[in-house]
Amino acid sequence: METYQAEYDKDGFLPETFWKTPQRAVPGRPLQRIAENEVMSGSSYQQFQASVNDAWDLGDDEIISGISETKISKAISHTVALNVINSHRNSTKNDHKPDAKLDGNSVKSSQEEVVSLKKSEVRKTGSVSGPLRHYPGRPRPVRPSALIPREESSESKLERFQQVLESSVLDLDELKQLSWSGIPVKARAVTWRLLAGYLPANAERRREILERKRADYKHLVRQYYDAEREEETYRQIHIDIPRMSPLVALFQQITVQVMFERILYIWAIRHPASGYVQGINDLVTPFFMVFLQEAAPEKELDNFPLDTLSEELRDTIEADSFWCLSKFLDSIQDNYIFAQLGIQYKVNQLKELIRRVDLSLHEHLQSHGVDYLQFSFRWMNNLLTREIPLPCTIRLWDTYLAESDGFATFQLYVCAAFLLHWRERLLRERDFQGLMILLQNVPTQNWTDSNISMLVAEAYRLKFAFADAPNHLHNAGKSDR
Repeated sequence: METYQAEYDKDGFLPETFWKTPQRAVPGRPLQRIAENEVMSGSSYQQFQASVNDAWDLGDDEIISGISETKISKAISHTVALNVINSHRNSTKNDHKPDAKLDGNSVKSSQEEVVSLKKSEVRKTGSVSGPLRHYPGRPRPVRPSALIPREESSESKLERFQQVLESSVLDLDELKQLSWSGIPVKARAVTWRLLAGYLPANAERRREILERKRADYKHLVRQYYDAEREEETYRQIHIDIPRMSPLVALFQQITVQVMFERILYIWAIRHPASGYVQGINDLVTPFFMVFLQEAAPEKELDNFPLDTLSEELRDTIEADSFWCLSKFLDSIQDNYIFAQLGIQYKVNQLKELIRRVDLSLHEHLQSHGVDYLQFSFRWMNNLLTREIPLPCTIRLWDTYLAESDGFATFQLYVCAAFLLHWRERLLRERDFQGLMILLQNVPTQNWTDSNISMLVAEAYRLKFAFADAPNHLHNAGKSDR
């Protein structure tokens, strides 16, 4: 089995710091005390945790304290970890086989329903082989071919986008309908700005708005970042950024890290109800990558030297990423306020939803002591950015941004569909350790746009099924809070 050699980050913190209780309060998170005797036992499982480094974010182990009460067998943990990891490493051999029965007729029928209900296209693309090694929560290298869906070869969809985008007064509903099933890469940057509400529908006002908003962002940098900073917020951001994507050379460039620091610090200062919460840093990445690809088309993005771009282009990428992130987070800000009640509410809804649609899976998880908060907290906090490859995240956000009523509700159904996708593998696991290792390290390294199309199709089917009974989930979320 291959091993991963942990490295010190530039602040001298070992990756094991993720599993230790922080000495200072992090803005936006409750500070809870956990005694030493409450730490999970079982050295093999702890070694597995150390090897995956940030399978949980700093502080997640404090919130999810139930896991600390579980006693873990050293022998069973070691065996299960080896079996699961070897299975993940060999997943490329079964690239063309479905991961679970959900990928069969049920998903196919789900896609047909979505085509008729949304009047959009859900097309399949070929599989793309990925690296054999994969660490959970670590983005893989990103190349242009990974960001460009195969379906664009016909150019027909791109032509439809161009017709809508070039109209003098944009039909936003039509743009959302087109975008729901995926946006061509050549139209994605402009479309995301429009869907996020950053650009106005009136084409004549767009240049003026862009110039003004980009100038406003420069003023915010001078006002907040270049002036005296709030030390605790800045320190936490400064520590998190280098850890964010250590396997992608692009994000290890000082220029890129400073851009992310400015974006996150200014956002945190302007949103004092939440402040900076770990996980928000991952939500900058899709916007940054989309606008970078617009500025550097057909380039190898994973090691692209950002300093080769002009200062004006870098400022444009940074400002647009900031404003789009701000708009994007408006509908889910309660996920990041004190105690992150929004996420707890969604986790309870997810639990009730799975209980209703797949009782056998729900009871299987419950009978082995797996609490939904233990695995789905990160899904909700990071919007699945740690669970799927970055190109798939970008494709998923095409749909999120196109959701007419905001994506906050739809994301619940995406998480449910994501869990149901692994039901056969989960049902084969017969102990807590095996279930948690699989749920923390789902084998999505070879996923492509076709997998996301099936995922959102199933999510829409679930949402449509509950459209006439929304209070069931609403009351479930409130009753457990």
